[in-house]
Order: sequence, then structure tokens, then C-alpha cells
Amino acid sequence: MVYSSGNQDGGREASGLVKFRSPGDNAAPISVVRLLKPQTMLPLIPIRSLYPLALAEGEGVGSAYAYYAKRLVLARRLARLESPRRLLIAGLPQKFGSSLDSLLLAQDLAVAEVVVIDDRPSALEKCRRSLAAAQAIGELTEVRPHYVLVRELGSPEELTGKFDVCLGAEVLQRLDAPSRQRYVSCFRQMATLLALFVPNDENPSHRHRSGLAGLSLAELRALLAAAGVAAACGYVDMPPFPPGITRSAGQRERAKRGKIEGFAMGALGCYAHGERFFPTFWRRSHSHTVYAVAGP
Repeated sequence: MVYSSGNQDGGREASGLVKFRSPGDNAAPISVVRLLKPQTMLPLIPIRSLYPLALAEGEGVGSAYAYYAKRLVLARRLARLESPRRLLIAGLPQKFGSSLDSLLLAQDLAVAEVVVIDDRPSALEKCRRSLAAAQAIGELTEVRPHYVLVRELGSPEELTGKFDVCLGAEVLQRLDAPSRQRYVSCFRQMATLLALFVPNDENPSHRHRSGLAGLSLAELRALLAAAGVAAACGYVDMPPFPPGITRSAGQRERAKRGKIEGFAMGALGCYAHGERFFPTFWRRSHSHTVYAVAGP
């Protein structure tokens, strides 16, 4: 079954300009002036400017930080693609958010078509509501995804054609072992670039706070090797607080305008750039996420 909210024209002005927002302006859409071709360069968007997307999903600073850290991982790999036209979100998160950061990435890349699939009608409806909430405040206004309900996420017969980019975040851990294998094999064959983000099972806070299962980095590598998929793997998303921390809706909303919170989000952005320099033993136990990127 396909739920469609229309086609995305993927157009951009020839100048490479997109709508501007300064970090202190909470009402205007996300902003960037690109120095390279818009379809081959991800803008560096501050965490505070990503925060409204997290709020639209019912999440908070932790999700905005995760968006930022994942974009740092993806930026150079996506820059190697030549004018991507189709992007697939291969399953929606099990618990936290609705992959609005992936829809933002689709908008930044100016792809012509975005497809969102899942085997849970409730997850697709949650994504539709989150996107509507974001668009109501002027975000993601250029994105018009197609929503596809699939019978089996590991081998979606409902999909046709190839995709330039395929993204899966907080998906693999909820599949059984055979379905994980099929998922990785299927979407690697289907996409030029495949990026997977999975809760880090070696972070004890996932078991005690977030309630999510996960994979260790070794398990993710073994899964990819068994599927014959070559990929760069690592740890990402290791803010100075554990996963699963929640704040009230009022606290999240106030953080959008507070000067102290704005300063803290700016500091978190600097912190995110230093993640790759942290000792491996620390990243193993504190990273919220393990990732794999296969492709150019």
C-alpha cells in the first residue's frame, strides 16, 4: 500500500542559496549559503537550528545532537555522489523520532523522489504527523515523500528501481537475524550508497534507560561481512549524557529560546566534531550508535 503526499520537484535556485535562518531566529526555516554545488555538499547546520525538527518529532536536544553527528559521518561520502535523484528511508525508528533528519538530508541534496517504507502503519502515520508539524513552522517545505507500507521490511517486494541513497536508522535491532541479513543484502543491491545507524549494544544505558536492543560494532561488521558488503564502520553520537533522557514538553519548548540553552547547543556542536578523537574504549561504552556506510 502506498501513501503519497505528492511529488517533490527537487528544484533549487541556480545560485545555490537555500532559505536562511540565523541561530537566534527560531521562526524562520533552516539556512545555509552553499559554496559548492547544492546537490554534492551538505551544509553545516548548527544543533540549535536542527532542534525544531527534533521538537516536531516530540524529541529534544539528544535527537538534535544525533542529527548533527550523523551528518558529520555522511557529509564526505555523500559529496562523492553525482546528482542523486532518489532517496529511500528503509524503515523508520523503532522508538525515537521519525527520521526527519533523513528528510532534511533529502531536501539538502535536492533529490527528485523520496520514498519512506515501513512494515508498521503506525510508524508511517507518525512520520506523516511529524513532517506536518515541521512544515507548519516552515521546515522541510520542499519535501513531499511517498509512504509505502511493506509486508516484509527485509525484502520489500513493493519497491521497484534503484536508489542513489538508502538510509536506515534504529531499524536493524528490531529485526530477527534472518531478516537482518536479507535487509542488508537487499538494500545494498538496491542503493548506490547505504548508510545504517544502529543502537550501540555496548552502551549499558540502552538497556537501562532507552529500552532499545542494539548491535555491537563487531556484530554489525559480522553482519555486513556475511552479506558480502564492504563498508566503513564506527561509533557515532556520543554526547555527554546517556540515551533515553527525557524532558517535559515545556522544558523542551523553553530550550528553543533560552540563551543558556543556545550556548550549550553551540558547545555541543564543537564537542561533536571531537568525537573521532576520543579513545576507542570510551567510544565503545559511551557511543549511542554504531554505523556502517557502504558505497562510494
